[in-house]
Amino acid sequence: MKRIVFLIFLVAFSQCKSGETNPSPTSNNKIAIVIHGGAGTILKENLTPELEQEYKKKLEEAVRTGYKILQNGGSSLDAVEKTIRVLEDSPLFNAGKGAVFTNQGKNELDASIMDGKSLKAGAIAGVTTVKNPITLARTVMEKSEHVLLAREGAEFFAAQNGLELVDPSYFYVENRYQSLLRAKEKEKIELDHDDKAEFYDPTIKDSKYGTVGCVALDKNGNIAAGTSTGGMTNKKWGRIGDAPIIGAGTYANNSTCGVSATGWGEFFIRNVVAYDIAALMDYKKKTLEKASQEVIQKKLTQLGGTGGIIALDKKGTIVMEFNTPGMYRAAIDSNGKLTLGIYKENE
Repeated sequence: MKRIVFLIFLVAFSQCKSGETNPSPTSNNKIAIVIHGGAGTILKENLTPELEQEYKKKLEEAVRTGYKILQNGGSSLDAVEKTIRVLEDSPLFNAGKGAVFTNQGKNELDASIMDGKSLKAGAIAGVTTVKNPITLARTVMEKSEHVLLAREGAEFFAAQNGLELVDPSYFYVENRYQSLLRAKEKEKIELDHDDKAEFYDPTIKDSKYGTVGCVALDKNGNIAAGTSTGGMTNKKWGRIGDAPIIGAGTYANNSTCGVSATGWGEFFIRNVVAYDIAALMDYKKKTLEKASQEVIQKKLTQLGGTGGIIALDKKGTIVMEFNTPGMYRAAIDSNGKLTLGIYKENE
């Protein structure tokens, strides 16, 4: 009798253990999303109340677009792409429709996206006819063996994959063109008083940075990040900034965080800003807040770089860190709370 009872106990125990070691899959119920529309010399006195509301309205539309996807169980990649497309389609931001002009009077677009689950990434640079560069970046990630494609090759790849192409005139926005003319006039005046001539570009340091970006966390705990930009007004020689550079302008890893950057791209590349934040979390076990502060307020600032980042970790922690007077930004946290901001001070 004791033997029978013992056998029954063994069977029950093994079933219990089996249930413990093979639990049914569960998902992370936390979702969160954060976006930026560029950082730089953004001062309240330079924006009319009407224009300020336009920016906030578009930021809210974009962040709610991505949040709704996450609420419905969509992936962080879908949320990032669709959110950035909203910003690319607006003339308010320096990406897609609102891209700034190069020295040659063209609009050259860069973008990148990264999947924190697989660490796959896609990026494009210098395209002039792709309506939504972020979609092309994702297509590079998912439908090619490459990470970064540029110029004519990237556009040929876009056509091959049926992406929407537009005439370059689609990107013409009058105030962006006027910004180019002012930059050229300033450059001419300063060059007249300088002997560096051919390789001197005085407009870079005083530029306003209008990149857009998004980081999202979905119900499965997957983080994705993306960035899209028209670069710098009056840029020359095929200059490319940090936005399409994985690790500099964009990075995502489920084990640490996702980051999208905006600012003086050369400094973000040299500091590998997006990856550095993740590395500090991984190797030094810093929190997302501490890692972001160290990179933006210390490392970047000490080197002379300006700009900011948005970031999100696997717990749903949101960070919006910048060392400029302003950064267009919005977020919806894991509790569903919406935050909108433009200037440095609390709003």
